[in-house]
Amino acid sequence: MTEAQTAPPVASDQYVQSLARGLAVIRAFDADHPAMTLSEVAQRTQLTRATARRFLHTLVELGYVRTDERQFSLTPSVLQLGYAYLSALSLPQLAQPHLQALSTQLGESTSAAVLDGGDISYVARVATRRIMSVGITVGTRFPAYATSMGRVLLAGLPPAALNAYFASHAVVPLTPTAVGTEAGIREALQAVRIQGWCLLDQELELGLMSMAAPVQDAGGTVVAAVNVSLQAQAVNAKVDPAAFLDTVRQQLLRTAALISADVAAGK
Repeated sequence: MTEAQTAPPVASDQYVQSLARGLAVIRAFDADHPAMTLSEVAQRTQLTRATARRFLHTLVELGYVRTDERQFSLTPSVLQLGYAYLSALSLPQLAQPHLQALSTQLGESTSAAVLDGGDISYVARVATRRIMSVGITVGTRFPAYATSMGRVLLAGLPPAALNAYFASHAVVPLTPTAVGTEAGIREALQAVRIQGWCLLDQELELGLMSMAAPVQDAGGTVVAAVNVSLQAQAVNAKVDPAAFLDTVRQQLLRTAALISADVAAGK
């Protein structure tokens, strides 16, 4: 490790020394030191043997380090520590060409969003026309429960995280046709989980329909959502609205699968 890597930062009341030491133990392993003894780890991190032993065995218990009782080495699980950052960094670039292709196929606006607190935040968008009273751009936020992408993202949360969401975010219907209760939203989310997509009909704004599907990482975790925005009046004017929406669904799911494959491959 270089001096820059080992030099401690200026102390402050926000500095957690144990976390810094644990990360130092992980960073001690590199291409030249893929496996080390306890003494070697202690030397490279400038920790005492007793301290290094505690951190190493904690990391073993967490699955980030393996040991044969003589040497220690990292496991592939350490990649998870940087995966969320790398995925978030590349998602807009990965999604944009697929959203463009979908928009071209359907002649409709397409978007991608992630869950950010109680809202969705748009990270990529291809707009064909303005169909909302509020302009949508990258960074635009809406309440998650009131959007198709938000419901896809909420449906992908673990039960405890979903309960925490409802505990801190009240459900307020935004249009006369919107679902207006927590129980109603939970029922809608269950339907999304079963069918794997969400159709929202004029619940965010009157006249606006949207259909969304999940983007998943290699482990099957929902990391984003993509959607197609539709004008309700135009859809209802189709000769066969149900057939049109089925076409949208098929192409949307295909696009979500392509983006998911790119995310999983880390392209």
